[in-house]
Amino acid sequence: MKELLIVFHTMTGGAEQMARAAERGARREADMNVRLLRAAEAHAADMLRADGYLFVTPENLAAMSGVMKDFFDRTYYPVLDKVNGRPYAAMICAGSDGENAARQIARICTGWRLKPVADPLIVCTHAQTPEKILAPKTITVDDLTRCEESGAALAAGLALGIF
Repeated sequence: MKELLIVFHTMTGGAEQMARAAERGARREADMNVRLLRAAEAHAADMLRADGYLFVTPENLAAMSGVMKDFFDRTYYPVLDKVNGRPYAAMICAGSDGENAARQIARICTGWRLKPVADPLIVCTHAQTPEKILAPKTITVDDLTRCEESGAALAAGLALGIF
């Protein structure tokens, strides 16, 4: 049975809602083991045991979150040249555009020689004031549906050997 690893970080709940929606979608695939881990708890061994990946992070100061960056820093060299060709996708919970966070993840995954299988899914909350940035986020039903569908598609492609 193949395994999909979903690694996420959240500060205000938005990215976690997205990750959990993707997990729900991925779990619809019967021939798939899905693991959802917080970035602070994920390790190189988790990367090595998985067949595909979904990285979910908030956009902080036009970048991926520091905790997600820490995950990549801790796992990068221990898995380098050991995960080549495995599929991945990314989701960003953004206050503005999320593009830089998506680019950062893509560059790291390119170094790992992972295979992108979907464009980054960016959910924009339009949080632009200190109060809105720090407030708990509620992701819309439509956006959660997009996340769930993306998780289902990633898991199905992985299970069927398409990726």
